[in-house]
Amino acid sequence: MEAVDLKKKIKVVMFDQYGTVVDMQKGLVEVATPFLKDKGWTGNPNSFVTWWRRTHFENSMIDALLHKEHTPYREIGHRAVSYTLERAGIAHTQDEVRYLVSCIEQLKPFPDVPEALARLQTRYRIVVLSNGDRDMLETAKQYHQIPFNNVISVAESNAFKPHVATYTKAAEIEQVAMDEVLFVANHAFDCLGAKAAGMHSAFIDRRKRPFGGTPHQPDLWVDSMKDLADVMV
Repeated sequence: MEAVDLKKKIKVVMFDQYGTVVDMQKGLVEVATPFLKDKGWTGNPNSFVTWWRRTHFENSMIDALLHKEHTPYREIGHRAVSYTLERAGIAHTQDEVRYLVSCIEQLKPFPDVPEALARLQTRYRIVVLSNGDRDMLETAKQYHQIPFNNVISVAESNAFKPHVATYTKAAEIEQVAMDEVLFVANHAFDCLGAKAAGMHSAFIDRRKRPFGGTPHQPDLWVDSMKDLADVMV
């Protein structure tokens, strides 16, 4: 769909938080670097954070597919960090694991995000739909300082994204039709999930990566949040 048509149709612009609004990779590398140095680990902190995040994502997907009671994001995070530290051969305590995961709540936005979202908010409701726990997302507000109209945790739907229930529940909470939402993410899986569920999607291609051969292609493909605001406002 062309941007001009989306502008007429969209009522809510909905964002992933971790990695789309806030710079998760950079922020966690800044935390992990001194921690790993103190441990005497000589590997690449960026690689460590990538392993951590991939493990967390894999465990989240397993949790959603089990169709059991939803496991909190924080608990998944503790398991992922413990596993990554153990695999890297780094001695650690559970207090250290909890510290590393708690730093997710303090992540700062990408530089272009605050101004771009302020512009989008002049025309649409701006809303977060995050895999994070309710209390984590509440704490994060004081660090990212973006006045979202609403912040929704997937805990409301008892599953992690990209389960269809997460998107449908968010639209229900916002009292809009699925196709009145433009879902924005920096990674393909979330755009794919939202589009498959019936929303429109925008892919923020900061990392210059292919989207993949899914039939659920994004409606908009832009390089930055600034570019999204330029197109949609």
